[in-house]
Amino acid sequence: MALIETRGLRRVYNLDAGRVVALDHVDLDVENGDFLAVMGPSGSGKSTFMNLVGCLDRPTSGHYSLGGTTVERLDANGLAHLRNREIGFVFQQFNLLPRLDALANVELPMIYAGIDRKHRRERAIHALERVGLTDRARHRPMQLSGGQQQRVAIARALVNNPSLLLADEPTGALDSKTAEEILGLFQELNREGTTVVLVTHDADVGRHAGRLVRFKDGRVTEDSRQTPVLVPLAEAAE
Repeated sequence: MALIETRGLRRVYNLDAGRVVALDHVDLDVENGDFLAVMGPSGSGKSTFMNLVGCLDRPTSGHYSLGGTTVERLDANGLAHLRNREIGFVFQQFNLLPRLDALANVELPMIYAGIDRKHRRERAIHALERVGLTDRARHRPMQLSGGQQQRVAIARALVNNPSLLLADEPTGALDSKTAEEILGLFQELNREGTTVVLVTHDADVGRHAGRLVRFKDGRVTEDSRQTPVLVPLAEAAE
């Protein structure tokens, strides 16, 4: 069974300017262990697809299952529970709370999950270790570089052991060297078994994934496997 399965997935918005079909009958499977880059121009449907896959929005029609759970049948509480349990989010703007140090930022999803303080602390330290930032655990975001902030955000996304890591333009606010390091970290996490879906408009970023899906006018126009550009492990760990 695929981790992500969509059949006839459709999203229509009724706006003042008229009816907009943002996603039009999309059939797509994402297997466990995939590293998938989702690409397309502005208005192509890639962001709508990400919002639906991330359980941040509901389809107008069609079917979506995540890890065997039929998503379109869930109410708001069910969607929130599934997001917290199965999906880790990484965004372009790191969305860290400025008054909290790195460790406390990583702990946040576990507070919502009802995990006790002792286990929150242990798991947060382990997550920071996975991204190479244990020595920055007590630093606040303003004391960290952009790349370090994104690593904290990735640690936060991983701390509940999600089945899916969903990244929306995760290198968009970073310089090219730092972006390469973050992409190397995604590749490393993927080798360890994490399924990664990365939404990007940047072809250079997309080449780091093992599978490429392109959207245009709300439909999938390409779905192909590719040999990814690999970031050397030493560079990814910097």
